[in-house]
Amino acid sequence: MSLSWSAKDHKNTNQPAAAGQKRSRSDSGNKVTVVLGAQWGDEGKGKVVDLLATEADVVCRCQGGNNAGHTVVVDGKEYDFHLLPSGIINPKSTSLIGNGVVIHLPGLFEEGDKNDKKGLVYSKFAKVVVDGLQETERQAQEGKNIGTTKKGIGPAYSSKASRTGLRVCDLLGDFKDFSTRFKNLVHQYQSMYPSLTVDVEDQLKKLKEYAERLRPMVRDGVYYMYEALHGPPKKILVEGANAALLDIDFGTYPFVTSSNCTVGGACTGLGIPPLNIGDVFGVAKAYTTRVGIGAFPTEQLNAVGELLQTRGHEVGVTTGRKRRCGWLDLVIVRYAHMINGFTAIALTKLDILDVLDEIKVGVAYKLNGKRIPHFPANMDVLHKVEVEYETFPGWKTDTSAARKWSDLPAKAQNYIRFIENHIGVPIKWVGVGKSRECMIQMF
Repeated sequence: MSLSWSAKDHKNTNQPAAAGQKRSRSDSGNKVTVVLGAQWGDEGKGKVVDLLATEADVVCRCQGGNNAGHTVVVDGKEYDFHLLPSGIINPKSTSLIGNGVVIHLPGLFEEGDKNDKKGLVYSKFAKVVVDGLQETERQAQEGKNIGTTKKGIGPAYSSKASRTGLRVCDLLGDFKDFSTRFKNLVHQYQSMYPSLTVDVEDQLKKLKEYAERLRPMVRDGVYYMYEALHGPPKKILVEGANAALLDIDFGTYPFVTSSNCTVGGACTGLGIPPLNIGDVFGVAKAYTTRVGIGAFPTEQLNAVGELLQTRGHEVGVTTGRKRRCGWLDLVIVRYAHMINGFTAIALTKLDILDVLDEIKVGVAYKLNGKRIPHFPANMDVLHKVEVEYETFPGWKTDTSAARKWSDLPAKAQNYIRFIENHIGVPIKWVGVGKSRECMIQMF
């Protein structure tokens, strides 16, 4: 299978342009391919990354933390990843945990012990989630009100913004200074949540052990990426966590994650210029799901929703919660495209729709009987919108054995072409099953 990586006209240089010299686009270095979620997460990004990673030299995670859950099936074996890039299955590629990622060290080593860590690199600027501060009274309250994964991601990003957070480079530096900062952070949280108890010395002992295990794998993330971009031609893949509608700035706020999981997060999370962004692949299910609370205009609280949940095995990899299910909402996919500029879409889990007599697709929102031209930023408004649907006849045929476009029923092809035309982005892959082989490549 041939993939369209954008490094063919690369001119080797390890040095920035000289003062006064302009660098053209053709010698800006290798381009990175970015894979992002186009809905509320759980779209099957891991499967797309796994597919692309078979030809990648470097696979990067740029934001989020162990709140993400990516499931990949290779040769009949199922892998669940939370922090490690899905591309780690490929022994020929290097996996990078970037500057914008927050690391839960106990979870990291628990996950890492199950997988081959060769070729795994951590940026020294990555943030550290403090284990002893995770399951606090605040977390329980936040989880109830916002629907978080309770993995400590919110506190880590909050401390980052308040400049009291801890980074990998701090952990690997002067441990006496790190200990002081750790104690100050604990005191800060205890002043906010008096019921919080932390065994500080026990935590510091564990952190010191983790530091030595982590040390051999740590690099300067900015220089690492610069050398990857401007050294010999490389295929570099960026795996986004979460999804566009969970972005802290552009998502369905406040029911969002704590990081930028749109394309800008690839630049800020890895320290790479926008000029080096090549293909941006969006991933969307052939229907819509959401974990937790928040507005969901196309949700089906009926037999259709139950069928999608059951047939699609819609249970969160990280949370274990059942996912809410509904018809495909093209309003949110088009909105995600506006922000990310998708060059192509991967449409996953088409086979889940195989048994339906008819299939609906949300194409517009109405408020007081009138179409609204933009995706509403206000969640009160989103709760009130009425969805305008297009209805398609079901194909009532098992598509799980399809391996090329011509294998799909005509009615399924019509459904796919409608989606493609409505959002104005070509569909490059169609997924009809769990494994890598079940991704039909269209071009």
